[in-house]
Amino acid sequence: MAAKDTATRAFGSVEHELRDISRWMYEHPETAFEEHETSARLAEFLGANGFEVERPAYGLETAFAARVGTSGPEVVICCELDALPEIGHACGHNIIATAAAGAGVALVPVAQDLGIRVTVLGTPAEEMYGGKIDLINAGAFADAAASMMIHPSNDDVVDKLFLAIAHIEVQFHGKASHAAFKPQVGVNALDAAVQAYVNVSMLRQAMYPTDKVHGVITYGGGAPNVIPEFTSMAWYVRALTPERLDVLYPKVIACFDAAALATGCRLEVKEIGHPYTDIVPNPVMSDLYAANTEALGRPMLRGTDFDPAETGSTDMGNVSYEVPSIHPMLSIHAEPAVNHQREFAAHTLTPHGEAAIRDGALGMAWTIIDLAEGDRWGEL
Repeated sequence: MAAKDTATRAFGSVEHELRDISRWMYEHPETAFEEHETSARLAEFLGANGFEVERPAYGLETAFAARVGTSGPEVVICCELDALPEIGHACGHNIIATAAAGAGVALVPVAQDLGIRVTVLGTPAEEMYGGKIDLINAGAFADAAASMMIHPSNDDVVDKLFLAIAHIEVQFHGKASHAAFKPQVGVNALDAAVQAYVNVSMLRQAMYPTDKVHGVITYGGGAPNVIPEFTSMAWYVRALTPERLDVLYPKVIACFDAAALATGCRLEVKEIGHPYTDIVPNPVMSDLYAANTEALGRPMLRGTDFDPAETGSTDMGNVSYEVPSIHPMLSIHAEPAVNHQREFAAHTLTPHGEAAIRDGALGMAWTIIDLAEGDRWGEL
């Protein structure tokens, strides 16, 4: 317990500052690949608390890598940075980031004795583009023995399932005309967008419960008296596994093709960012994390206790295919608010939100200590 006690004291010395950073992130949300101030603030905090910080890192302007320890297995703690458009930190990345930084600081005084290297990795653009996949491709996880992060939720679950996802932009190109005088010579791109939405809705009866397809019209036209010559939509296509996504994705594209054919429009489909895989939680790390958070007074449920259809997606899934990983969910008791609501964002600043920073940070730090003291690396 000596190492865990030391780690707990180290975390306690910065807990107040981490709460302040979480609130600052809430008040200064920055979206995907625009997290310049957030990245700088976290990097400065880590640099002041014993880390050697590289920023920018791995070819991404807002990524950073804060490192401590000189030899032994490397553990990468992922520190998500980005907020959602319009609704800010409604997925609680301010808690994710500060818990990651807190876990790192907790390990500073014990890393050398444990014979480990710890990297707190600032990972941008989880909400859309998949910054962790850019980091994978750049070699950020190449030497890692394990990786982890936590995520706020309304449930305490150590190994929740997440879905594979593709992000796509759909554009319809038609022909403008006067909507009253000569509508018949126009080609209505808004009709195509509406028909595409209806087509996907009709497809839903043939989807699995774990298939998720949702979209919005991002541009529908400029004026009511002009036949729209251009419309655009954003769509997310999700499935339980990459293999199932490979089956579902062309069916969704067929919905767009049919809408273009029916209206005479030209269709363009662009994939945005990277596709995400499902997540593969490491069982050894999951068991250790569950035991550690129970010791902290936060017993964890298991993913098998939950409906696999009630979940989302994360680029941490791609990391889990590269290196043994966990992505526990920690409750901040925000009910009836849920992730991606403004009320959930506000709840990150409550005592329950602050408790998730502490329990998330210490749960990760203690789990890493258990891996090192028990030399469990070969079991991962």
